[in-house]
Amino acid sequence: MASHAHPVTRAIVTGHTRGLGAALVEALRGRGIDVLGVARSRRAPDDSPAALPGRFEEVELDLSDSDALAQWLAGDTIAAFLRGAERALLVNNAGTVAPIGPCAVQQPADVGRAVALNVAAPLMLSSAFSAATAGLQDRRIAHISSGAARNPYAGWNVYCATKAALDHHARAAALDGEPALRVASVAPGVVDTDMQGEIRGTDDARFPQRERFAEMKRAGQLTSPRDAAGKLVDYLLSDAFGQTPTADIRSL
Repeated sequence: MASHAHPVTRAIVTGHTRGLGAALVEALRGRGIDVLGVARSRRAPDDSPAALPGRFEEVELDLSDSDALAQWLAGDTIAAFLRGAERALLVNNAGTVAPIGPCAVQQPADVGRAVALNVAAPLMLSSAFSAATAGLQDRRIAHISSGAARNPYAGWNVYCATKAALDHHARAAALDGEPALRVASVAPGVVDTDMQGEIRGTDDARFPQRERFAEMKRAGQLTSPRDAAGKLVDYLLSDAFGQTPTADIRSL
């Protein structure tokens, strides 16, 4: 029987193959937590150190395809993975900053894909996770949010809107009073990932604040994925998690 101090914990992480998601997998496994990663591709065979204590499984699934996601969620993969857990975690990390630019230059299909990936997938996963963990005494959902959820940026109307949706989902879900379910939408700060590279590579006309992010990179002001993931996991496992529906790692 697991001790109260170290409950058997299993975590589901989306967008786990690179950047913050990959770092979250290592941070969780380093604490002995089993992880199920869900993303449109698998990690490279040599990109997941076997020496870490937590078990690691992967599912290859395009989270921007809502029909495919619904079909997968109708199966028993999540329930089977979580079987025997005393504490269950869901980290909705997958997301996209595209399309960048004002409404007139956005392709409607790209807008639809962004909303499906950034909003529909986390909300669908949250519903399935909540149902699958109904009997557990400790279950936690973390949406990876952004400062863009709380502050508007020119050129990021889709990104800002989709991240704000996650924040408001957490606020409303917290009012539902589901037993033992904690939900929080957490901004990790400006993390040095491929997404930041995409932002710096955007034309100034589409994203007027591009230079600000480029200067942060030059000045060494970006947080490493490993540091951000460590802080996020510390918070996710803490008693403080879920006490407020939105949080920013930089102010914790």
